[in-house]
Amino acid sequence: MPEIPELQHVARILTDQLAGRPITSIDVQKPIVIRLPREDFEAGLLGAQVRSVQRLGKFLLFHTDRDSVLAVNPMLTGRFQWISGPDGKQKPHARTCFTLRFLDDDRPLGIRYIDERYLGKVYLVDAEDLDHVPVLNEQGPDALDPDLTLDVFLKRLKRYRGQVKNALVNAKFIAGIGNAYSDEILFTAGIHPFTKISTLSDERRTRLYEAMRETLDWAAEIAANEIGRKIDRKPRDFLNVHRKGGRPCPRCESAISEVSPNRRVTSFCRTCQPS
Repeated sequence: MPEIPELQHVARILTDQLAGRPITSIDVQKPIVIRLPREDFEAGLLGAQVRSVQRLGKFLLFHTDRDSVLAVNPMLTGRFQWISGPDGKQKPHARTCFTLRFLDDDRPLGIRYIDERYLGKVYLVDAEDLDHVPVLNEQGPDALDPDLTLDVFLKRLKRYRGQVKNALVNAKFIAGIGNAYSDEILFTAGIHPFTKISTLSDERRTRLYEAMRETLDWAAEIAANEIGRKIDRKPRDFLNVHRKGGRPCPRCESAISEVSPNRRVTSFCRTCQPS
């Protein structure tokens, strides 16, 4: 699942390449992910000019000159890929859901949305109706929102009594964190993923907030460098513990543990994260 570090960079690259360009053609191959009639989707976008692409939580929001927003929730397996442009031509993908082409003076330029399991959800709404988009309208503050101060974070955390990892991946608590980076945040904080929030001291709650910001800032820089212009990439090899079960912990060299409660892989170091 793409999370803040990847999506932040993808939004920036898409804005750099697409801002000011009108959409010249739309090809809907697999409409299953589009949450409005195909005809309305095509009519609403054809000829529209992209102003900017914004990341909000795990959504990518394409703002247009028609005061409309193409809101994309890629879920587990959705991603965008260049048809041609900065990375040259790409072979068609069997799981392409839709393709957008843009006016460009020098070369054909377009993006395709690919979704291996068709789990993503795509909406086209008026900008004033953005708060009607499902999931987006229920999520809490973005994990990198400057207004999410330590005090705000601690007040929101008081509402939750379950395991700390479950809170981190709950978009209603904080938006933008998923399975991979929740593992990394908890490793940085030295907190066991299954620890009950009610048992955390004020000091450890503060450390959790600091670890969230530190981890996302650290990962965003690395992800940006590794993704470059290849917006369909999701680099994760550099992570400390996530999906590194059995490998030595980068701190203490103990074997990293990996368990899968509720079919969600959780990776952690029992030595560095004892409780």
